[in-house]
Amino acid sequence: MADRNIVSLGDVIFDDIDKNPYLNELYENILYNYSLRLFQIKSENKPVNISDALRFADILSKSPADSHMTWAQEMVALLKEIEPNNPEIDIYLNSVLSNTGNYQGLETAENKKVAPISVRRNLLERFHEEYSKELVSIPAEPDKLFFRPQRQIYDRLTEPYFSYSGPTSMGKSFIMRMFIKKQVQDGMKFNYALIVPTKALINEVSSKIISDLGALLKEMNYRVVTSAGALALEEEHNFIYVLTPERLLYLLIRHKDKDIDYLFIDEAHKITSKDKRSTFYYKNIDMLAQRERKPHIIFASPNIPNPEVYLKLVPEAFEATDLDCNKLATSFSPVSQVKYLIDCVDGGIHLFNDRSSQLMEISKAAIKVPFSNIVSHLGKGVQTIIYFNSKDKAIQAAIDYAKYEQDKNDSELDAVAREIANQVHKDYFLAKLIKKGIAYHIGYLPASIRMKIEKLFRDRKIVAMFCTSTLVEGVNLPADNLFITTYRKGRGQTKMTAVDFRNLVGRVGRINYNLYGNVFLVRLEENLQVKDFVELLEKKVPEQKLSLVTELKPKQKKQIVTCLLQGHTNLVKDQGQSQDSFDLTRKFCLILLRDIMKGRNSIVRREFSEFLTPEDESKIKAIFERDEIKPDDDINTSVDQTKSLSANIAWGLEYPTIDGDGRTEHGEPQAFLEKLYDIFGWGKCESSETIGNKKRLSWYAVILRHWVSGNGLGMIIDKSLTYAQNSPNYKVRIGGQLIPYNHQSMMHRNIVMSETLQAIESVVLFSFANYFLRFSEAYKRIHGIEDDMSNDWYEFVEYGTTNKLTIFLQRNGFSRETALFIRKNRSKYVIGLDDSRPVKIKKDILNCGNFSVISEVENMSINNPDLFVD
Repeated sequence: MADRNIVSLGDVIFDDIDKNPYLNELYENILYNYSLRLFQIKSENKPVNISDALRFADILSKSPADSHMTWAQEMVALLKEIEPNNPEIDIYLNSVLSNTGNYQGLETAENKKVAPISVRRNLLERFHEEYSKELVSIPAEPDKLFFRPQRQIYDRLTEPYFSYSGPTSMGKSFIMRMFIKKQVQDGMKFNYALIVPTKALINEVSSKIISDLGALLKEMNYRVVTSAGALALEEEHNFIYVLTPERLLYLLIRHKDKDIDYLFIDEAHKITSKDKRSTFYYKNIDMLAQRERKPHIIFASPNIPNPEVYLKLVPEAFEATDLDCNKLATSFSPVSQVKYLIDCVDGGIHLFNDRSSQLMEISKAAIKVPFSNIVSHLGKGVQTIIYFNSKDKAIQAAIDYAKYEQDKNDSELDAVAREIANQVHKDYFLAKLIKKGIAYHIGYLPASIRMKIEKLFRDRKIVAMFCTSTLVEGVNLPADNLFITTYRKGRGQTKMTAVDFRNLVGRVGRINYNLYGNVFLVRLEENLQVKDFVELLEKKVPEQKLSLVTELKPKQKKQIVTCLLQGHTNLVKDQGQSQDSFDLTRKFCLILLRDIMKGRNSIVRREFSEFLTPEDESKIKAIFERDEIKPDDDINTSVDQTKSLSANIAWGLEYPTIDGDGRTEHGEPQAFLEKLYDIFGWGKCESSETIGNKKRLSWYAVILRHWVSGNGLGMIIDKSLTYAQNSPNYKVRIGGQLIPYNHQSMMHRNIVMSETLQAIESVVLFSFANYFLRFSEAYKRIHGIEDDMSNDWYEFVEYGTTNKLTIFLQRNGFSRETALFIRKNRSKYVIGLDDSRPVKIKKDILNCGNFSVISEVENMSINNPDLFVD
């Protein structure tokens, strides 16, 4: 009988290695010496026996523990930076990266000539390395290699449900893309849905999938689809959907016949977020779970220690007694981050040691130079991201930084600068900054311009990117340095969570570019506390709980049940309850009601079991079945709102009139919005900073009117600036304060431009689109319209035009900006407009000279080749 007390030699070696005092001393001294080099501080290096440090790194690299392998990589990478010409380090760097299975890091090192020495290995070692490479080869691209955890995850994606997590730098969505590619290569006829949290990521991910598959899309009859209105959905194809949770819901509602065989939810930690968007994940998964053909459901999240928590949304998984076998959590990171605290208020630079969770002083000196000088000094020759919690601070910091920089005289930078000036506004700060290799990433921009800026950053032509939380939302940009100027996010006092911080820090040190990166937490203001920065550094990501559990308190659950038993869904906002919390509560109420009506055994319904008896459910069902307007799956509006809307339409309410050129009567859109404000009760259910404030509707009406007319962004922004100039009470927010608008101030004008761009994205394309969709559905139902409406403002808002050609082009996958360009130049590039032939685009458009248009056409010609002719 085996002795259970027997331990392996590896256990003995690795169990206490973290506590080895000599190893920790060597590591701390390496960090210290690296820091002196980084900050160019003329102090004496601390002693490091290179050979001993390398041997420790080699031992750590052979440990099965993720933390040990990451530690080993960090030690050799920093030693190489400190002593770039030491051949012994080259040998061990090669060995360590091979031992950890970080073959991509090895390739990066070789490309940067970091490990030029060929390591001698005996036959057995070479055989083992080749065998190891074979185990982690990417089936869809056999000449490329996964990290070991990536391959472990890949091999489990055919399971009915699975959840995995890993560091931001691990490439979680890459695994999904390679899985889909292999399935398509093998002739599988499935539909795949990849759900991302933001529209910005739709463009990025869909472009990568099109690039991955190339000619396979046409050969195997697949289409990449990014909206529920795509014309491809009316044709016979298999589909790869790249959608936000909201777009997925509309796809499920409008195309009930379209099965989904694999549902991949990227950035799954959004399910635990406190805002209303988390509710869409619950709704979508439950709707799919009711289908006869159920999808495989895979969750991917960053840095979450308990990824199995998301499996609770899947009914079959919820029944399971042990979800541990359906999850994989890895902390292995192919790159490392070295973290610092720079105190510009009280002086001093400190290094944070991740192993000991202690700060180590690097310098006591007072910081007497402007922040822009710090960024410039530490950012020479490297890619830098600078995080602020407000747009105005990010813009001002970018301007300050640019004062010391010259134009790069680069043709690509100049071309994008011209595009921004032409499409957005000639006075938009970004147009001037781009020429210097500087940009900011603070919210909405036309997709073509935003993607071009991100590409220029990846190509290392833009070297400094000033950003807000939009970057934390998942835009994948590689950087060598990250400056974090606050532990807050948004305009308020809300602090970053550990998940937010780790996700942001994970932007630094991307494996295709480098093996490590630097993170600088910079205290710029007295009201920011050192202890809060330190807490951010020390805090580990806690186990996550679902928003359904954490945000719905017993009091709110009781209120929901009481309202439903009374036959309505008009919840009352509690005193002190945030708008996000109230929105989330309302949507869970609508989900619960629909689940009761349909008899769904969803997680939402189960969460209310303590407050709902079977008799209560029967009573609720009977009450709502009596009404002509019954609950449906659209959780953007309630039954009560739909009743009010239907009554007003029956009494004659219509959309504003609009002529063939997209023109409307001046006051009609505002009057219509004010009517919807009353019908839907926006003052109670929407944010007072957007459409919940009736006074703002006049400004939104200006933007809406010119958006649906098909005007370009430049004209819309000009109209918005004119509105601000002519409105005596118009204010802009600077430094947290509302200040009367001054049209002579370039900063004030730029803030209005940014607010206009944001209003287009979050108000026109999101809020108005949701309510207009409900209006169009109700109008067609009441008036018995089965075909398309002639005056459908939902469609006009969705595509930003009334023009049929522009709408047709967007439904085929083009952005609004490119569709407007093609329409403007239709005599050159479009055939079939004036006869019975189908509309086609001439491939000559690839010579149009507009880089953004050319880039889109290249993608479209792969994904939708039948649209183009020679």
